[in-house]
Amino acid sequence: MDMDFWSKNERGQAQFNGGRHDWLLAAGIAGNCPHFLLDDEDELVAEEERSCYNCRFRRWTDRSFICMKRQTVVNVQSDESSTLTK
Repeated sequence: MDMDFWSKNERGQAQFNGGRHDWLLAAGIAGNCPHFLLDDEDELVAEEERSCYNCRFRRWTDRSFICMKRQTVVNVQSDESSTLTK
């Protein structure tokens, strides 16, 4: 799984660890993402159309972006890990 590419920010949201300029990684992740939805044309920033940077569920931060769909996955997996260690 690609959880190494994501970390929780201070709000518990899934933040992309590749920052704002890891074009290949963002395209690779989006290529395998079942939630990818191309954003409006005026919001596209990457040449590769299918890229996290061009996804409608991407929200920019100062250094990177958060994924509004992956947030649920990160939270669920963290909860499952906590349950397994109890």
